[in-house]
Amino acid sequence: MSRPTVALVTLGCARNEVDSEELAARLLAGGFDLVTGDQADGADAVVVNTCGFIEAAKKDSVDALLAAADLKDGEGAGPAVIAVGCMAERYGAELARELPEADAVLSFDDYAAISSIVREVISGERPEAHTPQDRRHLLPLAPVDRPAKAEVARQRLDVSPVANLKLASGCDRRCSFCAIPSFRGAFTSRRPGEVLGEARWLAEGGAREIVLVSENSTSYGKDLGEHRALEALIPPLGQVESLQRLRIAYLQPAEMRPSLIEAIAATGKAANYFDLSFQHSSPSVLRAMRRFGSTENFLDLLEQIRQAAPLAGVRSNVIVGFPGETEDDLIELETFLVAGRLDAIGVFGYSDEDGTEAVTLPGKIDPIEIAERVERISALAEELMDQRAQERIGESILVLVEEIDPQTAVITGRAEHQGPQTDGEVTIDLAGSPQAASLLATVQVGDLLPATVVANTGADLSASVDPNASVVSVPSMARSGQ
Repeated sequence: MSRPTVALVTLGCARNEVDSEELAARLLAGGFDLVTGDQADGADAVVVNTCGFIEAAKKDSVDALLAAADLKDGEGAGPAVIAVGCMAERYGAELARELPEADAVLSFDDYAAISSIVREVISGERPEAHTPQDRRHLLPLAPVDRPAKAEVARQRLDVSPVANLKLASGCDRRCSFCAIPSFRGAFTSRRPGEVLGEARWLAEGGAREIVLVSENSTSYGKDLGEHRALEALIPPLGQVESLQRLRIAYLQPAEMRPSLIEAIAATGKAANYFDLSFQHSSPSVLRAMRRFGSTENFLDLLEQIRQAAPLAGVRSNVIVGFPGETEDDLIELETFLVAGRLDAIGVFGYSDEDGTEAVTLPGKIDPIEIAERVERISALAEELMDQRAQERIGESILVLVEEIDPQTAVITGRAEHQGPQTDGEVTIDLAGSPQAASLLATVQVGDLLPATVVANTGADLSASVDPNASVVSVPSMARSGQ
């Protein structure tokens, strides 16, 4: 008898990608076969891991669920459509009522039994959707009560040399615009030994760059009684065999410590890369957001980083159009962005999120005006990112090779200052180069290739291979158990 098949569709952030791989492991252990998204029309079920962060992300999630439902014929035959993830957790029964095309809407609490639930839905059962609750009110287990995992319960869903590794779940901060803590719960760190074990497992399976992710990585270890747990974890992670590069995402500026900056700068495999969620730089807007800082504070932090690591990459996101934001506030933000010399800048327009404090704030800005402000700051951000990339022309870089096209003799990857998917890439065009044949024959995906930046297009860089430099290569390893 053939095993039932499930297609997993993942939306949203890197943390969701890890969740999907953990769901995949449970489904495989439960007797399912996994298929890719383009094979979903022949699957028994489509599990959509939704995002519930902002309005645009929620729309994408709904569209993905509807696309899966469209695979059914006029009589309802086709794959069972199952919603999981943040939007499913956040809205529960409400989503089930508003989107009857979904055969099931599951909570995070259903993940442990995902295999049996999917089987039930395939057989025609319709489990009752949960009533959402503020997960901040669900006290996390004490560290001593948290079960230690004997093995990694995860299945890689691609062959990328880059893998995300979740440090923690939840968030204890109370940013007035953010609903994530209400459906992700209180901040709960994983034990260092568990994180280190999963890093080794990922590296043994072919991951050459590991990205540490969480809702707030600078808080790692606080609930374990170790306020400098991240600094202590970085050096042993940097010694993981077969790992080429370690990257840390989602750093909170207000919690950055000199010891953390030093740990990143001093660990050879740790990328000098700082993903800092500034969100704004006007003190009045930051206070309304229930955050801390100012243009001066943030520039001082960037100076500390660059003193420790002069070529460090810095990325951030900002929100414009927050309730009460004035023209002076916007000018303040522009001043910071110009002076900050960030490598990558994401710009978002404020939108009300259900259940957040910001919904009740006075001084709401017209959506048309918000869109104009987004356009204004986005244009500035694009110009500044282009300028910052131009500053890197002539710089020696190590490119983590992610794609090799032997037909065009083009190698694509990322430098140390470029995070995956968001921060641009490096292109090395070997066409006509005397090194082309030898490099294309020897360089593998996951290698570190020394190069020099020669040009840019926005944040994307073009580079040439250093003729006398040695490629940093790690022997390929079987993906057993993945």
